[in-house]
Amino acid sequence: MFALTPLEIEALSLSLLVSGWAVAGSLPLGLACAWLLARGRFPGKTLLDGVIHLPLVLPPVVVGYGLLVLLGRRGPVGAWLYDWFGITIAFTWKGAAVASAVVAFPLMVRAIRLSLEGVDRGLEQAARTLGCGPVRTFLTVTLPLMAPGLLAGVILAFARSLSEFGATITFVSNIPGETRTLPIALYALTQAPGGDDAAFRLCVISVVVAFAALLASEVLARRMQARLKG
Repeated sequence: MFALTPLEIEALSLSLLVSGWAVAGSLPLGLACAWLLARGRFPGKTLLDGVIHLPLVLPPVVVGYGLLVLLGRRGPVGAWLYDWFGITIAFTWKGAAVASAVVAFPLMVRAIRLSLEGVDRGLEQAARTLGCGPVRTFLTVTLPLMAPGLLAGVILAFARSLSEFGATITFVSNIPGETRTLPIALYALTQAPGGDDAAFRLCVISVVVAFAALLASEVLARRMQARLKG
């Protein structure tokens, strides 16, 4: 029987916590950015698109260092958060969630944007003609039609957050019980003498969790598609 050790439970629990908050915290902004890119017409749209997708092409270490400079205790945003609210982001699990959210954000936005661009604008116009306001039209027409893409974006971001390493270890370091997620714990074990077996177990756990997330996404997306067609 494959029983999890305390180290594995700690790393897995922390990874799920970080990934969950990373997705939940970035989803409203991701939806807004996807809407702007899909429906908006304004100067600087190409620039905004480039900035949003920049974490995809930057080395994760660069992203982590940028977050450390910005949100560290002496950074312009980090110092303000600490002085006024007593909030510390760097070297905490909250910082790990921020790093994961930034790295996964482009994948979420891209999936939602593609789904939004595929929505039939005629159905939205018909709803408006029948008296629905913008908010009701979005909730009753647009959102259900783009739901599979929205779900895909969420699952992709969640899976990417689970695997995040470079930006996380640069921004929040490797603190047991606080920032040591599955990838960081796996890295630490590969550097320790005699840690190969434990590292292999963590590798298996990471694969299983990521595969389960993708499988759940596929099943839910098919069910949503069947409901829309039915």
